[in-house]
Amino acid sequence: MAKISNGAKIGIFVGIGVAVFVAVLLGMLLTQNIDKIDTETGTEDTSQQMEKLLNGISVTQVEPRKAAISDEDILTDEAELPDIKNYPLSVTGNADVNVEIFSSPEKAGEGTDGWLNEVAEKFNAESFKVNGKTASVSIRSISSGLALDYIKSGKYVPQAITPSNEFWGKMIEASGVEIKLKKDKLAGNVPGVLLSKSKYDEILDKYGSVNMKVISECTASNEIAMGYTNPFASSTGLNFLISTLYSYDPDDLLSSKAVEGFQQFQKNVPLVSYNTLQMRTSAESGSLDAFVMEYQLYYNDPSLKNDYVFTPFGARHDNPMYSLGKLSADEDAVLERFCQYCLNDESQKLATEYGFNRNEKYKSELPNDISGDQLIKAQKLYKENKDSGKPIIAVFVADISGSMNGEPINALQTSLINSMQYINKNNYVGLVSYNNKVYVDLPIAEFDLNQQAYFKGAVQDMTAGGQTATYDAVIVALDMIEKAMEDHPEAKPMLFLLSDGEQNTGYSLNEISSVVGSSDVPVYTIGYNANIEALKKVSEINEAATINADSDDIIYQLKNLFNSEM
Repeated sequence: MAKISNGAKIGIFVGIGVAVFVAVLLGMLLTQNIDKIDTETGTEDTSQQMEKLLNGISVTQVEPRKAAISDEDILTDEAELPDIKNYPLSVTGNADVNVEIFSSPEKAGEGTDGWLNEVAEKFNAESFKVNGKTASVSIRSISSGLALDYIKSGKYVPQAITPSNEFWGKMIEASGVEIKLKKDKLAGNVPGVLLSKSKYDEILDKYGSVNMKVISECTASNEIAMGYTNPFASSTGLNFLISTLYSYDPDDLLSSKAVEGFQQFQKNVPLVSYNTLQMRTSAESGSLDAFVMEYQLYYNDPSLKNDYVFTPFGARHDNPMYSLGKLSADEDAVLERFCQYCLNDESQKLATEYGFNRNEKYKSELPNDISGDQLIKAQKLYKENKDSGKPIIAVFVADISGSMNGEPINALQTSLINSMQYINKNNYVGLVSYNNKVYVDLPIAEFDLNQQAYFKGAVQDMTAGGQTATYDAVIVALDMIEKAMEDHPEAKPMLFLLSDGEQNTGYSLNEISSVVGSSDVPVYTIGYNANIEALKKVSEINEAATINADSDDIIYQLKNLFNSEM
């Protein structure tokens, strides 16, 4: 073998080094290009997929018709509410003197949420007597906001109510209904902000403490992704709203200073949820660092206790008891006897076991003199300022298939027309209907008086018949929203799907789910005695809510949803 000279060796090593360098450089460039190609292809694929789906849909553009807007379109508060039978009694009393009590759900549900039900059943079994007559109570589980609406409208008024906190009693009084506080506390509870443990430690290290003021400031500065529940329906959501306003101006929670602070705060709130389930879904997906909840529910959920730190805020939720209207002497005596029964050692032991009475040292951070009028005005302030000047672009997608014929389509039309009053006028609204075909009844435009007139005309002209191409309609609506967002990139997109059944023609959910997910448009679904599980799958793609309603209930449900979201 020939001997290689030192110079040749050096040349070989240099050559190898150059070759390695070039290979590494080419590898880096190739990797960068692959990443770039993948990203571009992903975007391109989504756009192509949308276009391909649209090409397979039969779409009819409907000539819009104006209909005159009048006060007759607005239902009374009483007419908006469903029959009370939609909310059946959880405990039924049958004694000579029976007192019905509206109760907030966290104590009139099932399992550890059924404390008041269990106490009421035991009370009724005792066969107590007042003035020689047997005594009993009936319990109806109903959210505090809904209870307020029944009572102030006069549509259904029980003898008593035990909401989560005293805010609702004050608002009932402000609405002109006779109400009397019987007990300020049946079982202790507090609302709180649940912060992920890592975020809690981060804030504690930076600010030295974690309280409502710090949480408000961190949300306003986009350090926390915060979620809370609808203040028109939820005690915790209303308490959080009031606490946020108070943190900006302790002297006047309705001042311009408080409003400006709330607007800044609200700019960085990704979610005001229609219900607790929607909020929990968003938290579990990792899109929220913090959300609100009562301690009793937190205590009974091991996963929450493992992953989140509870920080109490606002007014206490001590479950007060009120009488409503003029009770007879016997009814008043039964209610008093039941309150005492709730406060006996056995009942309180059960309450503690179920997660109540566990934050007794916590005192309200809010003043006691907040009036019912202030609370009502705060709800209105929320409605007007929740989007901080940013409009919403929304398309309503209405099922007009054959199964909607009769009462369902009538209820849909009535609910949509009545609900126009709950949509802020700076939002942008469009309307799509569908059976086996898809109809663009109203292109997206600002919801001024002119658009409202077109909206009413389009809704009135709907007729039911044909099959159910639900997901074809969803794709058409998403395309409308996407195009409108090009002109209003600052807007918040939403889609509302109202349907009574599953798709039985056109595209399936599997065929459109990736496009829905890529759009980031939340799809709120309202089902008319529908396959709710199927509708939930659509809503869960982008963390929206699903509402199970019937023809009697849909009007109130839409009112509540639009107060929260529109």
